Formats: sequence, C-alpha cells, structure tokens
Amino acid sequence: MHMYSNMNLPGFENTKILKLEKAESAYHIHVQLPKKTHRCPDCGTMTERIHDYRSQKIQHLKLFERKTYLFYRKRRYACECGKRFPEKNPFVNRYQRHTVEWNQALGLRIIQGKNFKDSAAQYHTSPTTAMRRFDQISSGRLREVETLPKVIAIDEYKGDTDKGKYQVIIGDAKTGRPLDILPDRSVSTVKRYLEEKGDEVEMVIMDMSYGFKSAVQKALGKPIIIDDRFHFCRYIYWALERVRRRVQKEFHPYDRKKCKRMKHVFYKHYENLSEKQHWYLERYLGMSEELRTAYGLKESFRTWFEGAKKEGQANIGKVKTGLYHFYRQVEKSGMEEFIKAIQTLQNWQPEILNSFAFGYNNGFIEGLNNQTKVIKRNAFGFRRYDRLKHRVLLHHQFKSIGNSLG
Repeated sequence: MHMYSNMNLPGFENTKILKLEKAESAYHIHVQLPKKTHRCPDCGTMTERIHDYRSQKIQHLKLFERKTYLFYRKRRYACECGKRFPEKNPFVNRYQRHTVEWNQALGLRIIQGKNFKDSAAQYHTSPTTAMRRFDQISSGRLREVETLPKVIAIDEYKGDTDKGKYQVIIGDAKTGRPLDILPDRSVSTVKRYLEEKGDEVEMVIMDMSYGFKSAVQKALGKPIIIDDRFHFCRYIYWALERVRRRVQKEFHPYDRKKCKRMKHVFYKHYENLSEKQHWYLERYLGMSEELRTAYGLKESFRTWFEGAKKEGQANIGKVKTGLYHFYRQVEKSGMEEFIKAIQTLQNWQPEILNSFAFGYNNGFIEGLNNQTKVIKRNAFGFRRYDRLKHRVLLHHQFKSIGNSLG
C-alpha cells in the first residue's frame, strides 16, 4: 500500500493511511487525519496550533478474517486561552477503545446473533462487553408501546427470569408484530398494563385462560374476546385420547401396544389416511364399539369445524346451530370423556363463536413464542427479565436488517 493513500473503508473517508502491516495474525493500520482548523470548546476561538501528538490503539472490524487494530496518531490542539483539546475524528468516540464501525456491527450481531458469548467471541471481546453494549442499545432503540391497537393477542410462555417462571407476550393481531412482554402472568399485572395502555382495544385473542379473561374484563369492560381455535379443538382430541387409553387396556397385549404406536391414525383426517393406516383404523375400531363411537364424535366435530371456518363470517347462526347439534350427539352417546369436553366448550361458547365470526386466531403469537423459546435456549436462559424482553423485541424489530457485518 502506498503512503498516504485512502482505503475504501466505511468511516475512513478523508483519512491518511500511514502504514499497513501484519503482526501476529493481525492487521495494524496506522492512520492520521489531515491538519485543519478547530474551534476551541471553551472560548470558541479558531486555532491551528498543535500542542502534541499521541498514539491510540483502537480495535476495528476484522479484515480478511484477521483481527484489525488502528494506531491513530491523534493531535491535540492548543488555544490562546490555554485550553488543550483533541481533534475531532469520525472513527472513534471519546473514552472508547473500539471504532464506531466495530460498535455498530457488534450491536447488530448481539441483537440478531445466537447469544452474547458467541457474538463476543466473533468480535474478540468479552461477553460482559457484549452485554453492556446490548444494554446501551436496548435503552435507546426499543420502541415502547404507548397505546395498544384495536385487536391484540395475549399468550404466555415459560421464561424463568428473576421476575417469575412465566411471562406474557402481547402482539398486534393485524400485523403479527410483538408489542410488549409482561414480567409475569398474574391477573393484577395484566390488568394494570391493559388499564394503562388499552383504551383503544376492542378485541382480545387468547387461549382458554380464566386468568386472562378476568384481567381483560376487569381492565377493558366488555371487549370482544376471541378464543384461539387450536385451544378449544384439542379438548375433543383429548377426549378421544382418553377413550383410546381406557378401552385398549382390554385388548390383547400385542394389540394394546400396536394400538398405542398407531394412535396417530385416530387423529389424522380420514381422507388423508394411507391404505395401511385405513386397515389399522378399521381393525381397532372394530375391536371396540366405544372407540368407534368416540372416533365418530371426533369426525362429527371436525366436519362442523371445517364448515364453520368457511361459513362463520357470513352465517354465524348456522355455525351455532351446528355446534348445538354436536352437543346433542355427545349427550346421546353418554361418553363421560366427551361430556366433560363439551362442558368446557359451553363455558367458552361466545368466545369460540367469535373466532369464526371475526376470523382471528392466535397462530402468529404461538410462532413468536417458539422464536422466543429458541432465543432463550440458545442463550442458556436469561436471569434478567428486562434483558430477555429487550432481546426478543429488538430481534423482531431489527430482523429485516442484514447481519453480514463483521
């Protein structure tokens, strides 16, 4: 490299490159800024008088997969008033030992990377430095929620932080974007948050949690509560599972074990079964009239459910009539497992019908929960609730930005 040539590197425009050398698997770049007039920070007088030079070692981003350090020949200017002050430069902030570009790249990496330790190792620094840098970023970059939108979704996940075993995530049901994470799932916490920020909320999507329902109704009055479809459907499948477990105890040991291994044929859509799966299904339904009845109830519920998805928004009355017809089928069968299941459905019937009338579900927030669990698992857990909250929300806020830096 020629003396005083300019490297085409971000942040080094108009910078003199004095020397580039390789030392112990690292690059050393010796730089200096052109001399120019500076304004005294005390009296405001313009001066060009140089007081002295000092050399500052600064860590920079890797070049060709090698650690890179800048050796910055820094001037200090002198003013007539007696003030001594350093020159302004574009690549390192005051009291820093890393370049601006290095800090920006690490900031993106710790938001989008696997965990603090891996990100720190990639940038040849300590996990403590990475966490401190993350805390600095999160305090200013995270967009705090001022007012919740009209349609929100609420769900809980296992966070295991210093604030409690479970946390609550709140999302925008129309955009699928996470909005906030609450420290615990208690009724008082959810109620207080909704009272502060839920003035415009009209609909709330949730699972079949009486705690959430109580908090929403106390905080918001009478919003439209929508039950997530997955959570009420599984009560029917759980009922079928309990019947299967009960009746298979009377089977021959071989058939009991085989029925357990082939239990998926009872839950898969009938028309999607293979020829072999059809054979096993008919075999075990033929061995128990109760199991056949339970399977028929499950299929009857599935038929109603598929029709409700298609007709719910246009004809909710027909959906309600179909649900009552299913109730009568269950009551006529006398199967205790299914009777208990429909009792739960009856307790949540308005919320269940709302899921078809308005077409919303909690699927997107379950996906957010899965991503949150992956972030937590990759980091081997978070002790601090605030750090987990910022890590998750910033990940979604910045995930559209490329992370190829560094």
